[in-house]
Order: sequence, then structure tokens, then C-alpha cells
Amino acid sequence: MATYVYETIPQKKGQKSRRFEVEQKMSDDPLTHDPKTGMPCKRIIVGGSGWVTHGSSILSMNVKSGR
Repeated sequence: MATYVYETIPQKKGQKSRRFEVEQKMSDDPLTHDPKTGMPCKRIIVGGSGWVTHGSSILSMNVKSGR
């Protein structure tokens, strides 16, 4: 399951938005309301960590040494 970040949409002047995370399936529809407060919300796009590898990869291990 993926973790998505949402932010509430303030309805009144001076009202602060709230960011929260929800664990959902990728096939689930985005939330439209905050489950805690009931305020309307939108999904926020945040940068992911990606897939980072360091050192030798599995593919380079299959290379025969030059003896």
C-alpha cells in the first residue's frame, strides 16, 4: 500500500489547513474529505525517495572475470 499526503482546504478566512497522511491502495479513489475533521481536502504531490542503490548491482555480478 502507498502512503498519500493530503491537505485540508480552508473554508473560512483565517482557518488553517492541516496536512495528514493516509495509507491507501493505488486503486483507491483520492479522499475528498478529512476523515478526522470532515473538511474538504486534496491530495498533495510530494517528491518520493525513489529507488537508490549503491555499490555493485546484480547485473554486474554476472560478468565473467578476464583470466
